[in-house]
Amino acid sequence: QVQLVESGGGLVQAGGSLRLSCAAAGSIFWLNAIMGWYRQLPGKQRELVARITFGGSTDYVESVKGRFTISRDNAKNTVYLQMNSLKPEDTAVYYCGVVVSGTREYWGQGTQVTVSS
Repeated sequence: QVQLVESGGGLVQAGGSLRLSCAAAGSIFWLNAIMGWYRQLPGKQRELVARITFGGSTDYVESVKGRFTISRDNAKNTVYLQMNSLKPEDTAVYYCGVVVSGTREYWGQGTQVTVSS
C-alpha cells in the first residue's frame, strides 16, 4: 500500500507559477515506481501531465513542455511539479500518481489548480 499526500495547489493569475508537491510512503520497490502528475477536468478523462522514473527520465504532455518541470527526490519519495507561465486552460484538479512495475497504481486525493485570466 502507498499513501500519497499532495500540496501546493491554489488560485493564481495567468502567467503566474505554482509548485505542487507529493510525498509518498509505503513498502514498495521504489526503483520500479514511476511517479507522475495527472490532471482532470469535470466530465473529462484524467490525463498525464508529466512523469519521472527513479533514474530521472521524464515525459511531458505536449501542452506543458517548456513551462512545467517535474522533479523527484528519491531519498524522500517525493515528486514535485513546478508550473510556470500558467494558462487558464491549465485549470484542473491535479493528482499525484505512482505506477509500480506497470501494473499497480496509487493515487493522491487531488489538489485544485485554478488559473484566472
